[in-house]
Amino acid sequence: MEKLTPHNIMVMLLSLGILLGVARTLGELAQRFHQPAVVGELLAGVLLGPTVLGTIYPELNLFLFPINGANAIALDAISNLSIVLFLMVAGIEVDLSTIWKQGKIGLKVGITSIMVPFVFAFITAWFFPTIFGKELQVNNFLFALFIATAISISALPIIAKTLMDMNLYRSDLGMVVVSAAIFNDIIGWIVFAVVLGLMENNPDGANGGNNIFLTVLLILSFAGIVLTFGRWLIHKLLPFVQAYTRWPGGELSFAIVLALLGAAFTEWIGIHAIFGAFLVGAAIGDSSHLREHTRVIIDNFVSFIFAPFFFASIGLKINFISYFDFSLVLTVLAVACIFKTVGGTLGAIWGKMSYRESSAVGFGMVSVGAMGIIVGLLALEAGIINNRLFVALVIMAIITSMMSGPAMRLILNPVKSWKLQDALFSKLFIRELKALSRREAINEMVEMVCREFSLDQDKVGYVVWKREKALSTGIGKGVALPHARIKGLAYPLVSVGISDTGIDFDAPDGKPANVIFLVLTPENAPESQLTIVSEIAKLFRNQTILQNVLKTRTFTDFLALIKSQSAPKVSDTTI
Repeated sequence: MEKLTPHNIMVMLLSLGILLGVARTLGELAQRFHQPAVVGELLAGVLLGPTVLGTIYPELNLFLFPINGANAIALDAISNLSIVLFLMVAGIEVDLSTIWKQGKIGLKVGITSIMVPFVFAFITAWFFPTIFGKELQVNNFLFALFIATAISISALPIIAKTLMDMNLYRSDLGMVVVSAAIFNDIIGWIVFAVVLGLMENNPDGANGGNNIFLTVLLILSFAGIVLTFGRWLIHKLLPFVQAYTRWPGGELSFAIVLALLGAAFTEWIGIHAIFGAFLVGAAIGDSSHLREHTRVIIDNFVSFIFAPFFFASIGLKINFISYFDFSLVLTVLAVACIFKTVGGTLGAIWGKMSYRESSAVGFGMVSVGAMGIIVGLLALEAGIINNRLFVALVIMAIITSMMSGPAMRLILNPVKSWKLQDALFSKLFIRELKALSRREAINEMVEMVCREFSLDQDKVGYVVWKREKALSTGIGKGVALPHARIKGLAYPLVSVGISDTGIDFDAPDGKPANVIFLVLTPENAPESQLTIVSEIAKLFRNQTILQNVLKTRTFTDFLALIKSQSAPKVSDTTI
C-alpha cells in the first residue's frame, strides 16, 4: 500500500504551517487597512510561489511546494477540501428567505445586476473573443458563457463584510445589496455548473445536443431537490441535532457532513464538487433553526483555517509576473466595473430608490472577489481559459473588492446631515422595558412612538416587524436596531428602550440586546436612516458604553452620555 513517507509528512506539515501562517498574517494586515482578507491571503501565495520565492530561491520553493509527487497530491487534496468547505460557508451565508423577505427591490437589483453584465459580457466575448485572450481550440460558446459568468457573479462574503465595516449591513440599503448578491450567487453558480458540465461532457462543442440536455437536466434537478425537499428535511433535522448533541460541535459536524456528501454526489454525476457543497450550504443556511451565532462559528472555523490556505495556494500555481498582460487586465477590469455598476444601479432605480442610493447599490454590487477567483481557477483547470486571462481575472476580482467600500463611502458621505441626538426625545425613552421577546419589545416601543406623535400604530408596527423578519437587527454587543422607513413621517424619530436582563434579537455574537433603538425615518429621506444607524453602530464599538448606558436612570443621563461619546460631527463616522 502506497503511503506518505516520514519525509513527505515532514515537508507537508512544514509547508502547511508556513503557508497558513503567512496567509493569516497578511490577511490580518489587509484587514487593518480596511481591505478584504483574501487580498493578503492571495499575496501570501504570490510571495511563496513561483512569482517571488521561485524566482529568488527556486530550490526552496520546489522543496516546500513541489509541482508533482506525493506532496503535490497532498497539497492539492487539502486545497480541494478547503474550497469545498469555503463554498459551504458561502452557501450558508446565502439565506434564501432573505430574497423574498426583502421584497421586490432586492429582487429587481438581483435580476439587473446579473443580467446586464451577463448579457453584455457574453456579447462582447462572443463577437470579440480575442480581446479576452481566447485560445483557438476553446469552444466559442463555452468561452463566452464563462466570461459572462465570471463578470456577473458577486462575492457575497466580501459584500457583506464591506457593509459591516460601513455599519450598513442591517440597514435597508444593506439588505437590498445583500439580497441581490444572494440572488447573483444562486444564479451564477448554477450557470457556471452548466458551463463546467458542458466542458466535461463535450469539450470541443461538437455533436453535443444530448450531453448538453443531460448536463442541464442534472444540474437543475439536483438544485431543485436540494433547495426544496433537502431544505425541508434539514430544517426538520436541525432541532434534533441541537437537542441531542453538544453545541456548537453538533451543528458544525452536521453542516460539514452534509456538505461533503453533497460535494461527493455532484462530483460523481460530473458536476464540480463545490456546486454540491454550495447548494447544501444554502439549504442549511435557510433554516430558521440555525442561529446567527452558530453561523458565525461555522464561518470562523472555515474562514480562519481553510479559506486562507486555499487562496494562498492559488499563488503557488502560477507566476503572476510572467503572465501579467496589462491590456488584458484593463479590458477585463473595465468590462466588469462598467457592466456590474450599471446593472446594480438600474435595478435600484427600477425599485424606486433615490439616484444617490442607486449609485451606492451599483458600486456595492461591483465586488467579484473570492467567487470570481474560484470561477477563474476552475475554468483554468478545465482548459477554458489560459494563464494570462486567469491572472487578469484575479487582479480584477481584487480591485473590484477593494474599490466597492470607498466608492460607496464617497457617494453616501455628502448627504450626512442628521445626528442621533437630533432624533432623540425624552418622551420616547423607556428605562425599563417590560417586554421579554423582540416582538414584544418592538410592539411596546412602537405603541409609545405612535401615541406620542399620532401615528398609525398598526401600519408602523407592520412595517417595522416586516423589516425585522427579513433579517434580525441585533448587531451584537448588547444592541439592537429595529428600523423602518415610514410614509408621511416629517423627520426621524428614535425611541430608546433599555432592558437590564436583555432580549434575544438573534445577534451574531449570541448576546441578548440590552439597548434597543427603534429608528423611524421618512420614506423620502433614506440618508437619515443610513446616518443614524451607522452612528449608533459606531458608538457601541466602544466596549464600555453598554455598561455606562445600563447605569443611567433618566433620559438626561442617557443623552449626556451619548453626547459625550459622539464625535463632534456625523461626517466623521465611517458610513
